[in-house]
This record gives sequence, structure tokens and C-alpha cells, in this order.
Amino acid sequence: MHWLYLVVAIVFLGIASRANTPFWLAVLLVLGSLGLIIGWMLGWMSARVSGATRDDVQLLSPEEMRQLREQAEARKAAAEAAAAAANPDEPTG
Repeated sequence: MHWLYLVVAIVFLGIASRANTPFWLAVLLVLGSLGLIIGWMLGWMSARVSGATRDDVQLLSPEEMRQLREQAEARKAAAEAAAAAANPDEPTG
């Protein structure tokens, strides 16, 4: 739908550029064309943003979050144990 704004804006600019168009009508058509181009840009950006969003189904469940948290804690504990084994003189804390 937003592509129609661009087509109508181009038509308005074409009509405004004709030599026999009165000045007031040319100004009105150029302003209308500007408004339609802004509407086209907003519609285009809105379509791009809505096309890039994820569904709620793709979000993590509480069970998956718990598993990820446990894995992160296990990696942290393993890293701390490796650091403690490498430097037995330093206190851990």
C-alpha cells in the first residue's frame, strides 16, 4: 500500500512540472508530493521493522532459561577451579 504513495507523489511532481500549471497549483502539488513521499518512507520503514520482529513462540521458555543459567554457572565454576589449580598460592574469593 505504501508504494502507491510513491507513485502518486511522482505523478504530482509530473503534473507540477508542466509549463501551463498555475503557480498556486504547482505549490500545492509539490507540498502534496512531499507529504506523500514522507508517508511512503514511514510505511516502508514500518514494513521493514515489522518484517524483522520475532514471534513470541521463538522466545525462550522458563525451562530453557534455567538450563542456560545452569550451563553458565557450570562454566563459571569450571573457570574458577582452573584458575585456582593454576595459582594455588592466591586466595579465592
